[in-house]
Amino acid sequence: MRLRHVLNTFALACAGLAMLGGATAARADGYPERPVKWIVPFPPGGAMDSIARTLGESMGKQLNTSFIVENRAGAGGNIGAASVARAKPDGYTILIVANGMAVNPALYADLNYDPIKDFAPISLLAVVPNVLVTNPARTGATSVQDVIAKAKAQPDHYTYASAGVGTSIHLAGELFLSMANVEMLHVPYKGSGPAIADLLGGQVDYMFDSITSAKPHIEAGKLRALGVTTSKRSAALPDVPTIAESGLPGYELMPWFAAFAPAGTPPEVVTKLNTAMRQALADPKVRATLDSIGAESIGGSPEELRDYLGRETAQWKTLVKERNIKIN
Repeated sequence: MRLRHVLNTFALACAGLAMLGGATAARADGYPERPVKWIVPFPPGGAMDSIARTLGESMGKQLNTSFIVENRAGAGGNIGAASVARAKPDGYTILIVANGMAVNPALYADLNYDPIKDFAPISLLAVVPNVLVTNPARTGATSVQDVIAKAKAQPDHYTYASAGVGTSIHLAGELFLSMANVEMLHVPYKGSGPAIADLLGGQVDYMFDSITSAKPHIEAGKLRALGVTTSKRSAALPDVPTIAESGLPGYELMPWFAAFAPAGTPPEVVTKLNTAMRQALADPKVRATLDSIGAESIGGSPEELRDYLGRETAQWKTLVKERNIKIN
């Protein structure tokens, strides 16, 4: 009797687990059943915010739901990222984040989330190349090689502006200095706007600005574009060479945007989101919007994003240590 009781209890437990598994599968199959929150860890109005809203509109039509952008800015994107790391892994809270996801572990000693362990990668979304620009009236530089030669001739004489310590604009400069074996004075600002204003005003010499904000000034002749930071030329500035082909072979900084879910999100949900994202990135209307802000669609599998994040995290950890970059 005792053995029969044990066997019956075991059978009931197995049945319960099967029902639970079936319920989980059903939830994944029926996903999404309500609106999905995009957590954007920066203020409204930037490239990341625009990408999230554009993708959300296309994906909402595919999946018959709404994708609602919620901006949770602060601490270099860490506040928004941490909130998603702690969110319920059901596919209804998704992080849209930039390459700070790979940089911040090296910059912040008290980071309260693990970019690798606490998230389920969904897809790379897009890149917005940075471009090395100068005020030609101030420096007279006409090429990347010219910038390097001038810096070597007058060490620590030249300055470069950034949108703040640890931003892709700053890291592009630090990578350039490291690979070119030259030094310039870094002048951090609170955002790209005031930095480019001082570049235009002649207070600083160079800047590795986003193509999105630099392009109008380049087209107006107020700034001179010397090289883009990605490994391939940008469709937004096709006549501007890459920094790699202009004298620094191997130079590459690809400011990227990607989507992550909390770790433990059902694989079926991740797959459904990945499929919808890739379809949205192929949508001509989405591509046109991305083109208008200088962004280039990427896409890819969750596995590709996981591997890429690992490589990026290792690369920036090395550079941050080498250049002694610290958040004040």
